[in-house]
Amino acid sequence: MSRSSRALAAVALGATAGLLATVLPAQAAAAKFTPGAPGAGDPYFPDMGNGGYDAAHYDIDLRYDAIGKGFEGTTTVKARATQHLSRFNLDFLGPLTVSDIKVNGRAAAHKRTGAQELEITPAKGLRERSEFTVTVKYAGVPLKINDPALGVSGWAPNADGGVMLNQPFGAASVFPVNDHPTDKATYTWTLAAPKGLNTFANGDFGGRWTRGGDVVTRWKMRQPMASELSMIAIGKYDTITGRTKSGVPNITATDKALGITPELAKSFHTKTGDVQEFLAGHYGSYPFSSTGGIAAKAGVGYALETQGRPLYDLARRPGTIPSDGLLAHELGHQWFGDSVTPKRWADIWLNEGFATYSEWLYAEKFQNKPVQTSFYEAYGLPADNEFWVPKTADPGRDNIFHGTVYERGAMTLHVLRKAIGEEKFAKLLKAWPKAYKDRNASTADFIAFSEKLSGKQLDELFQKWVYTSGKPSL
Repeated sequence: MSRSSRALAAVALGATAGLLATVLPAQAAAAKFTPGAPGAGDPYFPDMGNGGYDAAHYDIDLRYDAIGKGFEGTTTVKARATQHLSRFNLDFLGPLTVSDIKVNGRAAAHKRTGAQELEITPAKGLRERSEFTVTVKYAGVPLKINDPALGVSGWAPNADGGVMLNQPFGAASVFPVNDHPTDKATYTWTLAAPKGLNTFANGDFGGRWTRGGDVVTRWKMRQPMASELSMIAIGKYDTITGRTKSGVPNITATDKALGITPELAKSFHTKTGDVQEFLAGHYGSYPFSSTGGIAAKAGVGYALETQGRPLYDLARRPGTIPSDGLLAHELGHQWFGDSVTPKRWADIWLNEGFATYSEWLYAEKFQNKPVQTSFYEAYGLPADNEFWVPKTADPGRDNIFHGTVYERGAMTLHVLRKAIGEEKFAKLLKAWPKAYKDRNASTADFIAFSEKLSGKQLDELFQKWVYTSGKPSL
């Protein structure tokens, strides 16, 4: 470079530096930090979830007090800001008392507001796209939720401990969380309880050790999970470990209070693996790294597809194990509802319709009951029956567990099967959970996917079966 070129370059560099000095402070001044939204925008549950960040991982450390029946807890959330955050919220409800909150290791101001908001103000604003960590320490006896329309959820105590079940809500009664299905994250659980009690959670078993007078276990859910699918169980259990035929670690546990014989407990363990293998033949590879089930005396009146390890309340049927059909339903959910999770609660038929269809497929293979027979049994209700009133893809907040979500959802899938043909429907059953693995999906997504795969226009079918009230004609 010549001398004159150097001089020109120096002038240009100086001008550029001056321009940057002018622009950068202006840009910094323009960065406006605002609060994250205190809800995820779901019309059925407007208080659930929060905006302004995406949670990536929860590290939850809980110590159970067998005398006081409560917990001492520390939850650490790793997240990423999706806006310039002046403050943000976690969902946290009930009588649990917060003792300390830190954001990126620094003390943060906080207060409880609204129905379930833990409002957190960090020492300094969090820039958009920045990763941050929030640690919350708390203690107390969690709230047992009993919704008039949706039943019991949250922490359900029993004589020896209890279980945590969170559909559609409840997780926030035990740990601070962004409690909406659209913000899925991985989880690590560290559970401590007095000797003589067993502790279980979602995911892979990560070890057992003693700490003081407690026995501690660790569990790791390595695939993204919606908070409504999280689970813990504490009590006196008999445990069986093994692997399915395809090599997936299988952990089943039966509550001693149920009086289940060792032979039945072994059958529960074996059938869990066998039913899962059967469903994998229809739906593709099992989506998680471990499986199993918990048979508990929970007193909630239902089973739930808690991710990787469903929980079955058998309080009303002591001495028994889950039926084959129930196993097919809850294990079918591992693909539909757990791995592929609805975007909004109105889309829950995508969970329950496929899980019910899993029962129908199992009954056809092992119980000599054709799927068409199951369809006709469900369809046989008279047109004036209340069953036909809710819209399957928009049943309303109080009807997300309504029979039409389950049975009419499954009927919709069978009508789709007839419309696109056996070969394409079989392909759909594997392609859909593969395409949306670890993601969220809506009814509109499913319709578009079905149309693309089949090459058929299906608006009329879905308008008739999931968007319209009343009994559809065949």
